[in-house]
Amino acid sequence: MRAVVCRTYGSYRDMAVEDVPPPPLGPGEVRVAVKATAIGFANLLVIEGKHQNTPPLPFTPGTETAGIVTEVADDVTNIATGTRVAAGLPNGGFAEQVAVKADNAFPIPDSMDYAAATQFPTIYGTGYGCLVWRAHMQPGEVLLVHGAAGGSGLAAVEIGKALGAKVIATAGNLEKLEVAADHGADHLINYRDGGFREKVLELTGGRGADVIYDPVGGDTFDESLRCIAPDGRIIPMGFASGGIPQIPANILLVKNITAIGLYWGYYMGWGRQPRQAGDVARLHAAMQEMFRWFEAGDIRPLTHATFDLADFAAGMDLVANRQVVGKVVLTTGD
Repeated sequence: MRAVVCRTYGSYRDMAVEDVPPPPLGPGEVRVAVKATAIGFANLLVIEGKHQNTPPLPFTPGTETAGIVTEVADDVTNIATGTRVAAGLPNGGFAEQVAVKADNAFPIPDSMDYAAATQFPTIYGTGYGCLVWRAHMQPGEVLLVHGAAGGSGLAAVEIGKALGAKVIATAGNLEKLEVAADHGADHLINYRDGGFREKVLELTGGRGADVIYDPVGGDTFDESLRCIAPDGRIIPMGFASGGIPQIPANILLVKNITAIGLYWGYYMGWGRQPRQAGDVARLHAAMQEMFRWFEAGDIRPLTHATFDLADFAAGMDLVANRQVVGKVVLTTGD
C-alpha cells in the first residue's frame, strides 16, 4: 500500500510516499480502507518532533481519517466489515490502510461524505469535549472563538451555536469572518483592526465573554484575559501563534475565572494515563450527538481543498502558510 513516511524529524518536504506493507491487525482493532485523511497544524509539529505525541522514527503521520472497515479482529464484536467510519488514531493516517482500535472507529451517517467525516475524530471531538464536558457551556452564554475560520475554530462556532450560545468570532480578514458568519457566528471581529478586547466588552455590555476558545495562544490569550466575564472559563486548546502563554494566577483569583485544559488524546487512549471507565461510551455518545447535529444541518464541516495522497506536500504547504479556511484533506484516489 502507499503511505507517507517520515524518516527524520524536520520538514514535511523531506517525507515521501512509499510502498509499505499494510499495518498488522492487533487485538481489539479494525482495518480501514482509507478514503480520506485530514491534515492539521498538529501534524506539522509531529513531523518536526515538537508534539507530545511524536512517535519514534520512522512513522506515518495522520490522526483523523475516514473509510470503510475491511477486516475486524477476532475479539471485535461491535463493528462489522463494510461499515463506513470516521476513525481517530495516534499516527498512521496518511496511508491507504490503517489499523485502528475499534473503540475509536465511529460509524458515520449515509449522508456524510468521507472528507467531512475526517473532522470528527479529533477536531469536532475536541470542540465538544472543551465546550460540553469541560466548560459546561449553557444556552444564552457568550462564547468567544479565536481563529474562527480554521478547522478547530469553525467546529467551536458550530458546536457553540448548537448548544444555544451567542458566538463572537475573531479572525484576521473579511473572507475568514464571512465564513465564520456562514457557520453561525453572531458577531464578527477582525483582530487586525486594533485587537478585540474593546469590541467584546461593547458587545457584552461591559461584562465580557463567558467562555473563550483559544487555539491561537500568545498575545491573543493575554488579551482574552482582559475581556472575560466573572466566573468565565478560558480554554487554551492550541498555540498556533507559536507562543505558549503564562497565566497570571492573580487574574484567575480576582476575576473568579477558570483556565481549562483538554487533551483529547486522553479520551482516545493515546496519553500516558489509561482510559477511565466510561470514556469509550462517552466518546460514542458525543459522536452520535454531533452526527445528529450534522444531519439536522447544524454542523457543516468545511473542506478547503483536497489532494491525492501523492500530493501531500501541496496540502501541507497551505496549512503551514496559514492559508486554510476549514480543513485540507488527502484522498487515496479510490
